[in-house]
Amino acid sequence: MSFDTTSMSSDLPFLGPRSGPSSMDLQQLSRRPKHHVSPTLGELMQLVGNSNVVVPNENNVFETLHSSPFVLSFNNLTYSVKTPRKITLSNALNGGKVSVSNTKVLLDDISGEAREGEIMAVLGASGSGKSTLIDALANRIAKERLKGSVMLNGEVLESKLLKVISAYVMQDDLLFPMLTVEETLMFSAEFRLPRTLSKAKKKARVQALIDQLGLRSCAKTVIGDEGHRGVSGGERRRVSIGIDIIHDPIVLFLDEPTSGLDSTSAYMVVKVLQRIAQSGSIVIMSIHQPSYRIMSLLDKLIFLSRGQMVFSDNTSKLPEFFAQLGNPIPENEDRTEFALDYIRELEISGAGTKPLVDFYKSWSRNQNRETNLFQGAKMSLKDAISASISRGKLVSGATNIDSNLSSTVSTFANPFWVEVVVIAKRSMLNSWRSPELYAIRLGAIVVTGTILATMFRNLDNTPRGIQERLGFFAFAMSTMFYTCAEAIPVFLQERYIFMRETAYNAYRRSSYVVSHSIIAIPSLIFLSFVFACITFWAVGLAGGSMGFFTFLMFIFASFWVGSSFVTFLSGVVAHVMLGYTVVVAVLAYFLLFSGFFITRDRIPAYWLWFHYISLVKYPYQGVLQNEFDDPNKCFVRGTQIFDNSPLGAIPDAMKVNLLKSISRTLGVNITSSTCVTTGADILSKQGVTDIDKWGCFWVTIALGFLFRVLFYFALLVGSKNKRR
Repeated sequence: MSFDTTSMSSDLPFLGPRSGPSSMDLQQLSRRPKHHVSPTLGELMQLVGNSNVVVPNENNVFETLHSSPFVLSFNNLTYSVKTPRKITLSNALNGGKVSVSNTKVLLDDISGEAREGEIMAVLGASGSGKSTLIDALANRIAKERLKGSVMLNGEVLESKLLKVISAYVMQDDLLFPMLTVEETLMFSAEFRLPRTLSKAKKKARVQALIDQLGLRSCAKTVIGDEGHRGVSGGERRRVSIGIDIIHDPIVLFLDEPTSGLDSTSAYMVVKVLQRIAQSGSIVIMSIHQPSYRIMSLLDKLIFLSRGQMVFSDNTSKLPEFFAQLGNPIPENEDRTEFALDYIRELEISGAGTKPLVDFYKSWSRNQNRETNLFQGAKMSLKDAISASISRGKLVSGATNIDSNLSSTVSTFANPFWVEVVVIAKRSMLNSWRSPELYAIRLGAIVVTGTILATMFRNLDNTPRGIQERLGFFAFAMSTMFYTCAEAIPVFLQERYIFMRETAYNAYRRSSYVVSHSIIAIPSLIFLSFVFACITFWAVGLAGGSMGFFTFLMFIFASFWVGSSFVTFLSGVVAHVMLGYTVVVAVLAYFLLFSGFFITRDRIPAYWLWFHYISLVKYPYQGVLQNEFDDPNKCFVRGTQIFDNSPLGAIPDAMKVNLLKSISRTLGVNITSSTCVTTGADILSKQGVTDIDKWGCFWVTIALGFLFRVLFYFALLVGSKNKRR
């Protein structure tokens, strides 16, 4: 029984005939005509819903639209870093020692060009500089550290313009695990496509992209993670690519998109990249060791060795290069494996790769003279972008181009409020499908509230009851802060997703901060209401319904400032365990200086500043004033003044006699029913009269907003995502 493997493989969306080197030469595979142009997502979208339109054949209809209007060129790129290690050399002149910084060159005079419709692959061993070169081209290295130039159509690319017309796909798949493939791409469309585009057209664009990426069979499947079954590794990688190409970028950078994938999945990913390139994009990627079939999809190769270029040209020129070098590639051997192994052997040899680098420079000059391969872009950058937009590439909503490209292209596709709504919608959907974190927090509040309600049940107004109330308030307020510690991993889990999305202006950092602040409020109100209902009447707190409402507001204020503080800390600290350690320590200090353990007038002057920055001070002081501000309520009468002293154990008759003696001595009539301690006396004794009740409330709320603002600046400083 025999099978027609050629016809079977052609029926699959990505797989081609499995021809080996012996049956078909790589040069013939890689040099087939590629100057046809596949329809862009915009053009595919325009066909949606029109039953009279036949989808064009990508080999003829779009062939004549244009011919490589975009050319990305880079010249003399050099980048070095100083390592922390230092080499100490002896100074022969004066016998002293000189410390010399150890500088490592990651890129050394790298030049080349990439054209629209082609895939350029950067190859080399680990540490050769592949990812560094991709970062340099994608403007992910600080300008003051990178030497050389990167130009598009002969014009220097400004950072603002590059962010809009390009996309960068990281090596790791940074996705929300509880969103489906379709939802993930739809949220990306909401961020990257302009508000002027209707919801229906955005959905049509997403559906076209799903088909282009070959994800139709898993469109309704969640991404998944270690605890939830989801899509496969190859499908995750294609989703990662999809979220960054939803706006049809002109330039697409990818850092090892096939890393960790099996050969079939890797081939499918590169096949998708070929379609993207043929739709009018420049695709530049790093790849560790491509298979023979993947090599057939690549147009240009760059081989790097320790930051130096050892080969850069079309894939078909690789055999010619090594033949002229005097080391021809054997007929039945994989060409990239041979090249990488040969380069590696030179790296570990004594001579190094300098002879190979020198030979490449000479060979490259001869190639340019003989064939005159270099041809500049036929169109200016302004005209090329205009043509690209007219073909359906939205470029974040730009509709017209003037002489100042950076001012024409919007930095963000959508206004601030749209971003806030979309971020909130995505966060709530993700939280709804993984409610464990909120459920645990709610459970902690219920358990803590129940313990406090039963421990401090029906407190009286005796001196002992006063001390118990003070203890209840101190523990209750500190509990609000400690239960907020669960918010630490929330942002840390999203940190790199946030950095990826904001690096290329999917949304503003301020939108992220405001959105997460808004969606936190309803949950904090609910938690506050649950805790207040459990404890207020069970403990026997004062004030009636108005007292309950005030107590509820201070519980919410405590949650708000605690959540804001922990959120700010998560923007500063990069590790969960370190974050928990810092939160526990700092909140312990806040409780120590809150005024419960030691009153304000007893705190040493050099520590008084910590008392005023303590987040526990203000809600603790507020609930005390709410409890003890009734001028008609008495807490200590007559003989009760002896209750907290050794005299509390003597008979009541003797206490009455002692009161009479005290009355005669002081000249004041004190009986068993005389009020000797009011709420005002308690507040004065606790040192909580410097700020009134509502002043404490608004200070607490203001501190919460302050930490949200500090969180924004932490994101602004800590998420620039550029090498220094």
